[in-house]
Amino acid sequence: MVISDENRSKPVNPTSFQGGMNCGGNRKVGQNRRALSVINQDLVAEGRPYPCVVNKRTLAEKQDVCEKKQADPVHRPITRRFAAQIASTQQNRAEGTKRSNLGNSNSNGFGEVIFVDDEHKPTDDQPVPMSLEQTVSVHNELDQMEEVEMEDIIDETVLDIDICDANNPLAVVDYIEDLYAYYRKMEGSSCVSPNYMTQQFDINERMRAILIDWLIEVHDKFDLMHETLFLTVNLIDRFLAKQTVVRKKLQLVGLVAMLLACKYEEVSVPVVGDLILISDKAYTRKEVLEMEKLMVNTLQFNMSVPTAYVFMKRFLKAAQADRKLELLAFFLVELSLVEYEMLKFPPSLLAAAAVYTAQCSIYGVKQWSKTCEWHSNYSEDELLECSTSMVDFHEKAGKGKLTGVHRKYCSSKFNYTAKCEPARFLLEESL
Repeated sequence: MVISDENRSKPVNPTSFQGGMNCGGNRKVGQNRRALSVINQDLVAEGRPYPCVVNKRTLAEKQDVCEKKQADPVHRPITRRFAAQIASTQQNRAEGTKRSNLGNSNSNGFGEVIFVDDEHKPTDDQPVPMSLEQTVSVHNELDQMEEVEMEDIIDETVLDIDICDANNPLAVVDYIEDLYAYYRKMEGSSCVSPNYMTQQFDINERMRAILIDWLIEVHDKFDLMHETLFLTVNLIDRFLAKQTVVRKKLQLVGLVAMLLACKYEEVSVPVVGDLILISDKAYTRKEVLEMEKLMVNTLQFNMSVPTAYVFMKRFLKAAQADRKLELLAFFLVELSLVEYEMLKFPPSLLAAAAVYTAQCSIYGVKQWSKTCEWHSNYSEDELLECSTSMVDFHEKAGKGKLTGVHRKYCSSKFNYTAKCEPARFLLEESL
């Protein structure tokens, strides 16, 4: 390729070739190419080594930019022809042979004049405007940030409820998960058939409810531990499921069950005489000891069973319960101990439903966190049947003849928990 005579006669003005666009937005005819020799001459004078290509501005740039700024050279790999040409130019300038205009000759020592033509550049070599690269990068970063924020909002994390007891050896943090996995595995052995009363010929469900309601008051009078009450009820049901009992001996069964539970759980055990006294001397000491012997042999001395109490403590911890929530949950679960129909629920489900119902009563809305679900292994839907029954018992507490639990939790000792409003909305939603 050669420069026309018209262009050869005009002095070369490097700035006239810059940009390929005039300020009016139209391309200038004959100014869209620039000889490499001219570029070399300008750059050598400025002392910049080995430039080879001028990055010409695109058509989309604003008009005012093309007047003020000049494009910077983009460095590309130097070919042998470029390197030889630059070396020859530098050598001629050192010897004092200055060329007035490299574009006035058809040949520059290599048989042709080299032009840089934007129109014939490969598409891959086209530089991407920096503003576009930054915009794409910023959009990608914003999208990632939005995704992370949405995940944080939607995904609820499961809290480590044992981290506060890491230095407490009595909490056995290293084994606590294994312990409760074992409790869940063995709780079936502590359950009884929910219709075992059909094999009893002289007692019924109502009599059982009267006995347990009375024992809850006795348990409170003696100021015994929670574990003792839950184990007492468990021993009664397991014994009655295997042994038929006449009506007049039913209270004796309850007293002996409490005696055995005290021997297993309490430090200070009530004496036999105290139990005879609270029964209004309905039984003799000999009868108490004989029933004790019969009961331990029928149950094969198996007192180590997971009751609802052990699960209550774990689930209340998962719910980060305060004193109010804890008392209300125990109030609900003790109401359930009286009811024969609640034997169909395993102890872990009974405990989880009590905690869930207590939360609904206090907060006025359904509340069952991922942490509670994780540690209880029960979803909210699995608790609703048991929970609605507890709400029904809560509404009826204090009415009728069986009011022992209600009177117990209406005292200042239990912060008048029985006066808390039940979660009636659970009953309405279940209809």
